Amino acid sequence: MQCNVGHPVDKTLRIVIGIGLLSLLYFLEGDLRWLGLIGIIPILTVVFGWCPGWALLGINTCKTK
Repeated sequence: MQCNVGHPVDKTLRIVIGIGLLSLLYFLEGDLRWLGLIGIIPILTVVFGWCPGWALLGINTCKTK
């Protein structure tokens, strides 16, 4: 896996979106609240530096040397 997530704005947006989705676990009630676990995905893309969606589209926000 080659790094394709690296721009600071890209990383920040992914973290904010991930935390926002994870907050649904707290704010929603019933079975619908578990949809908040989807927020783990954007956070993991920042941690690993690789996004399968960007790979399919051929987008790379990492600085190349």
